[in-house]
Amino acid sequence: MDKFKKRWEIQKNWQLLFPALGIVGIGYSAFKLTSLLIDKVYLIPFGTIAISFTLIKLTLWIFEKLKHKWILDYRWEMIRVFIVFAITGSTSAYIGRPILKLLGITKENLNPIIYWVLFIIIGLIFYQILLVSFGWLFGQFKFFWEFEKKMLRRFGLKRFID
Repeated sequence: MDKFKKRWEIQKNWQLLFPALGIVGIGYSAFKLTSLLIDKVYLIPFGTIAISFTLIKLTLWIFEKLKHKWILDYRWEMIRVFIVFAITGSTSAYIGRPILKLLGITKENLNPIIYWVLFIIIGLIFYQILLVSFGWLFGQFKFFWEFEKKMLRRFGLKRFID
């Protein structure tokens, strides 16, 4: 355990919450992917383990690529940032459909291409708001506010942030 704490620069035991949440999230994602890909119930545990291992390896590879790009005080904060991105993406996608329904827009009463374009636009709008909100909740407001400003500049909305 000491080797793990040293590798992730964990000073306090409560910080172990974030690697634990990351592993649980990867396991759940692997289970959902396996359930979509495999019809045989008895093969799902093996598929989940294989996909979990692959996702963990991919995540660690991404951490290595981003550790110099993202300026964070400790390595364990990268896990926290990834968790915020995961929660934000899932939540913005989940919120999109009810909002479209509230506006009276469904796949049945609108061209499917226009529906999906509107769905993506609404998802992006809520993504921006949720990213900063969840970043604040997880104690990474400064990181996500800077990330948000950079993203808005890329969208050509520089006048709204300066």
